[in-house]
Amino acid sequence: MIWNEFIYFATVSLIFWLAGLLFLYFSKKKVLPDLFIITGLLVFATFIFVLWTVVGHPPLRTMGETRLWYSFFLVLVGYLTYLKCRFRWLVGYSIIVAGVFILINILRPEMHSTDLMPALQSPWFIPHVTVYILAYALMGAATIASIIGIFKNDIEDRLIYMIDNMIYVGFAFLLSGMLMGAIWAKNAWGDYWTWDLKEIWAFITAATFLIYIHLRRTGYNPKRILWIIPVAFIMLIITWLGVSYLPSASQSIHSY
Repeated sequence: MIWNEFIYFATVSLIFWLAGLLFLYFSKKKVLPDLFIITGLLVFATFIFVLWTVVGHPPLRTMGETRLWYSFFLVLVGYLTYLKCRFRWLVGYSIIVAGVFILINILRPEMHSTDLMPALQSPWFIPHVTVYILAYALMGAATIASIIGIFKNDIEDRLIYMIDNMIYVGFAFLLSGMLMGAIWAKNAWGDYWTWDLKEIWAFITAATFLIYIHLRRTGYNPKRILWIIPVAFIMLIITWLGVSYLPSASQSIHSY
């Protein structure tokens, strides 16, 4: 399996997802959207599994590999949330955003090494990165929903319920990822926390989402504070993607 073959799996997945979205809006047969979206997810998951088998380790090391998981998780979160809250547009936006990340991976193919540096040969590697990417997908879906809510004159209680719960669950995953990362860092480098550049931005991201949670729990009108979620997501993107492009990132323990 080479990265250049990703385009075939990605194209098939996108075709199934878009077909499922069309059936979701225009077909009266409820089973068709589920069938197409789930099939697309299975095709995408197949590529991840085969790539995992070929490189001999979970494809979670490079930026392209994390974008791969993010695309998968974002569509999965959007679809599962739709099953709970029945917002069809969330499925559509999730597919569009996932498509953007897929396009980036197609335009910027990567070579994947079968070797892992010693620090990554840890039982914490898979759960730490996977939990973080799942949190990013939940926060991404919540951000899409919050932007819709910001521009709505009247916000449905159902929409606020969905946003709040995605933020709560996503925040729990963020904290879990930070905790596992701290334990991993202690085992690999001797310290739980080193004020590494990525650690600092991860803390800023979690703190920004915590501000929204705190204000919601103290009874603030959601319409007045929804803007915090897109701001927090910008912090998240800086943590995930932006920090790597800073000059000081070359000294980071997260550069591998």
